Amino acid sequence: MGLALVLLVLFLAVICSLCILIFVGVVYFELSNSQIPPGVACPGKLCVIHSVMIGIAILGKIFQNLGLCNPVSFTRYVREQLMIRKLGDDPKLFINDQQFENVSVRVYQPRSPSAGGRKGVMFFHGGGWMFGSIDTYDSLCRYISKEAEAVVVSVGYRLVPEHRYPAGFEDCLNATIHFLKTAQEYGVNPSSVIISGDSAGGNLTAAVCQSLVNKTDLPKPLAQVLIYPAVQMIDFDLPSYQQNRAVPVLYRERAVFYMLNYISDDLSSLEEILDGDHIPVETKMKYRKWLSPENIPDEFKVRGFKPRVMSSQAEEVIEQVKSALETTCSPLLAEDSVIRLQPKAYILTCEFDVLRDDGLLYKKRLEDNGVPVTWYHVKDGFHGIVSFFDSGNLSFPSGKLAVESIASYIKNA
Repeated sequence: MGLALVLLVLFLAVICSLCILIFVGVVYFELSNSQIPPGVACPGKLCVIHSVMIGIAILGKIFQNLGLCNPVSFTRYVREQLMIRKLGDDPKLFINDQQFENVSVRVYQPRSPSAGGRKGVMFFHGGGWMFGSIDTYDSLCRYISKEAEAVVVSVGYRLVPEHRYPAGFEDCLNATIHFLKTAQEYGVNPSSVIISGDSAGGNLTAAVCQSLVNKTDLPKPLAQVLIYPAVQMIDFDLPSYQQNRAVPVLYRERAVFYMLNYISDDLSSLEEILDGDHIPVETKMKYRKWLSPENIPDEFKVRGFKPRVMSSQAEEVIEQVKSALETTCSPLLAEDSVIRLQPKAYILTCEFDVLRDDGLLYKKRLEDNGVPVTWYHVKDGFHGIVSFFDSGNLSFPSGKLAVESIASYIKNA
């Protein structure tokens, strides 16, 4: 009996060792396929963050194969445990969770008295429409509320894959309309509401601002804050997509996966979309005036760019992802008559981000239509750097400067 137990223990130890070796090997393989470019902020920290994210994804797959849990749920849980800081009550803020039109929101109100109506900020979090939450962005929203002396409403919109487009967009729009109608109840001047968001939340911000154009019974937003936004689902061969295709934390392929997963439950067409075959050729030509790399300043092509002519199409994929052409998915495609009525904008871009050129193209469209734009470019930034503005040893100085810039813009808008 004793020998059998020893052999069992040895067997389990060997199995565990093999699992650990396989896990480490897969993480190493994934890291070897990534690119940490010269000039990016704190490359060591970025490697650590990327390694952790890879590890979480791999464990999620392992647990799925063992029938233990859903990988999306696992990733959400672990990310929240790592990113959420238990901040508790804040002596400078009233913080409470509410429902706006059946949409979960968290409202941050400065405790200090205000002579007149404050500014209000709607905030839509990032996370590829799949991850992120009110809790993971709690620290950022507290900071903005205190530094900008504004009432911030963080929106917990529905996520994919449980709720695909247009669910998340509709939640953000309905919550915004509710706040515009009730702003005075929160001490906010209804004409001083700013719509904001990062990444997927930047996409939702642009879409909501455009959708408010025809709602003449509502106060107009004062401004929009777009933090490395995704504003088009058409061309994934722009210079930034080519240059930063394997730069953490958002690979080119992963960005396209998030966009496809947002609008469709069939993920089999990822390669066709990467090749641009999801858009009819004539449509590509129609929107070239707004999507052409020629609209991107030459300084953003020096790290390499090979123009690509998208001359093919796949009919079955076109039908599957036709929502990509809707302006609520691709705000960059809105007509000039809508763009020129947009509120003034603050756009933040990062040099080492596949979505950099989305921000640059939207900046140009707004400016070409007479909309004032304040542009903040993080020269050593990567996608998601704002989320690490206050993360202890994994904080990035340029991320903190970016958040200070955002808060300053909101305060002085």
